[in-house]
Amino acid sequence: MADAAPAAIQPVSMGLAATDPDRFAEELGDSFRRTGFAVVADHGIDQGVIDRAVEDTKAFFALPEGLKRRYHLPGTGGARGLTPFGVETAKDAKVHDLKEFWHVGRDLPDAHPYRRYMPENLWPTEVAGFHTHVKTLYDALDEMGATLLRAIARYLKLDERFFDDKVRLGNSVLRLLHYPPVPMDAPGVRAGAHEDINVITLLLGAEEAGLEVKTRDGQWLAITPPEGALVVNVGDMLQRLTNHYLPSTTHRVVNPAPERRGLPRYSTPFFLHFEPEFAIRTLPGCVTPETPDRYPEAITADEYLQQRLREIKLI
Repeated sequence: MADAAPAAIQPVSMGLAATDPDRFAEELGDSFRRTGFAVVADHGIDQGVIDRAVEDTKAFFALPEGLKRRYHLPGTGGARGLTPFGVETAKDAKVHDLKEFWHVGRDLPDAHPYRRYMPENLWPTEVAGFHTHVKTLYDALDEMGATLLRAIARYLKLDERFFDDKVRLGNSVLRLLHYPPVPMDAPGVRAGAHEDINVITLLLGAEEAGLEVKTRDGQWLAITPPEGALVVNVGDMLQRLTNHYLPSTTHRVVNPAPERRGLPRYSTPFFLHFEPEFAIRTLPGCVTPETPDRYPEAITADEYLQQRLREIKLI
């Protein structure tokens, strides 16, 4: 396994998960070890499911600002509904990101004890089909995330089903992102340099370029996956669980070239989370004399989430 960052992140075919699960786990895990990111080709999520959700996303963000704002819930940390333009700010950044987004989370019965962590979803009535199409995409990405975690468990020499009960009712969120056209005098970038909070993030391809990951030598590497591929990255929760064996890597979305600044950008990251009360405690197999435990004190997934949301000014 090479330590140096590659010139590009080579795709791993999802087809291997069925035909050669050990090789799939090795290729996926090695990509995470090198860069914190992996590109998964042949993911199998129906393109029609993706297209319908993206079209509804575009339709919603094309609505008048005042109408969209009816779906903003101040004081909730952006957990559901709209987070308007100019709110989220990368940790330690001086200016806000140039984006707005919509969050959809897990549906739970009213009496479920996890409802104290997961509020009810909002569904805009102005876009026909939004509820059905976006929920279908959420479910597809939730299932795909569980499959990828089985490969990660295999890579970590754990039982393949190690993560199943830890994410089954996880506080996972699908983010429908809109980056508006960028004026030449914009004070910031579409998404400032940051690491993701969660376990893993699944990102379906955006129409416009801009995603970059910071390599170990401090250079920025553009992520340019082939059409139809899925970009997956390690989040801080998994980094903490593995004592940094799997790194959560700094990444950003830069502003486009001048000739592309007049075009919007849309993407649909799925932030896969642990169940709120899961205690993130370093895996024993990731602690050695050379790599002592960085996190001797456990923290619940919800406590960690709230801590990080404060840092990025969502609460």
